[in-house]
Amino acid sequence: MQKIAIIGGGASGFFLGANLAPSFLVHIYEKATVPLQKVRASGGGRCNVTHACFDPSILTEFYPRGSRELRSIFYQFMCGDTMQWFEARKVPLKIEEDGRVFPISDNSLDVVETLIKENIKRKTQVHLQETVKAIKFENQRFKLETTQATEIFDAVVIASGSSRQMWELLKTLGHTVVAPVPSLFSFNCRDAFLKELPGTVFRNAEVQILDSSFRNAGDLLFTHRGFSGPAILVLSAWAARFLAEKKYQFQIQINFLGKSPDEILQGLKNFKKKHPQQLLTHHFPFELTKKFRKEFLKALEIPQERKYADLSNAEMQLIADFLSLKKFDIDGKITNKDEFVTAGGVDLKEIDFKNMQSKLIPNLFMLGEVLNIDAVTGGFNFQACWSEAAVLATYLNRL
Repeated sequence: MQKIAIIGGGASGFFLGANLAPSFLVHIYEKATVPLQKVRASGGGRCNVTHACFDPSILTEFYPRGSRELRSIFYQFMCGDTMQWFEARKVPLKIEEDGRVFPISDNSLDVVETLIKENIKRKTQVHLQETVKAIKFENQRFKLETTQATEIFDAVVIASGSSRQMWELLKTLGHTVVAPVPSLFSFNCRDAFLKELPGTVFRNAEVQILDSSFRNAGDLLFTHRGFSGPAILVLSAWAARFLAEKKYQFQIQINFLGKSPDEILQGLKNFKKKHPQQLLTHHFPFELTKKFRKEFLKALEIPQERKYADLSNAEMQLIADFLSLKKFDIDGKITNKDEFVTAGGVDLKEIDFKNMQSKLIPNLFMLGEVLNIDAVTGGFNFQACWSEAAVLATYLNRL
C-alpha cells in the first residue's frame, strides 16, 4: 500500500484525499487547529464553490496567471463536474445571477463537512496542528519531519496554499519561487469626498489605473476606507504585480455611470429642456443615490436647490466630467486575511500539468496556491483547486 502525504488541509488537499482510491494510505498535515479555513470563510461564510462557466477556453480567461497551463486541466475536470460531485453527495447548489455557484443552504459548512466526511470514509489520517518542518528526498522516497514525528512516504503532495515556509522548503529541493504579492484586494483612499458615502454602490462603473493599461468595469462599492467591489477586486488581480511595484501608491480614474462625458452632458441638457423647473436635489437624469448627489454637488460648489433652468453649460460640463473622469489618490491596499489570494508561487515551468508532478523530483506533486496561479473573484480559485486535485487523483488511481 502506497503512503501519500498531503501537506495542507485546504480545498485542494481535502478534495484530493476524497478522490483517492482506498488502496492508498493518505495523511493530511494541517498546521491550523481546524481544516478548510478558506472554504469556511469564502463568500462571507456561504462558500462560492465554483462559477457557472462550462467552456474551458472561456474559463481560463479569468486567471491572470496560469491560464495557459490550466486549459488542459479544465478539459479533464470542469465546473460542471464540480457541481455534479457535490450534488451527488447531497450538497444541492444554486447558480446566482452573476454566475457564482453556492450551496442552496448558503452555508459553507455543508461543503466543509462533505469534504471531511469523504476523507473519513476513505480513512484518511488528518493531522491538525502539525507543521511540516523539512522534506528530504532520499532513495526515491520522502522523509517528512514534522513538529511531532518523522515519517517516510512514497509520494508527497504540496497543497499548502500561499505558505512562505513551504516555498522556502521547496527552494531547498531545487524549485524556483516567483516572489508572492497580494491579489484580490480593496483600495485604501483617504479622499474627504468618501467620508459620508460608505455603502454606496454603482453598477457597471468603469475604473482605470492611471499611467497603465489596467482597467475594469463592474460593481463598485464605497467603504469606510476606500473602494471595493468586483470592479476593484478584479482590477487588483490583473494589476497585482504592477501595483506591488508602485508600493500601492497610485491614482485611479472612475467613470461612475459607464457613460462618456458627452453622453452625460447631453442627458443633462435634455432633462433641462424637458424639466426646467425641477430642482437638482430632487431629480436627476441618471441613477444616483440622493446622498451621492448631495456630496458631489457640494464638491462642485453647485447649490442643491438650483433649478435646471438656472444650470449653466459650464456647470453641466463640470457634472459630466466629475461623473465620468473623477480621479482619486490611492494610498495602500486592504486585504481580508481569510479570503485574499496571492499572486506568486512555484514557477509553472517546473510543473507537468498532465499530472501536477514536479519536473525536478518524481512523485512530488503540487496543487492550488502554492503554484503561481491565481484567479479573479467569483469561485474561480476554488475551481482551479478542485480541477487540479481531480486530475492528480485520476493519475494516481491509475498507477
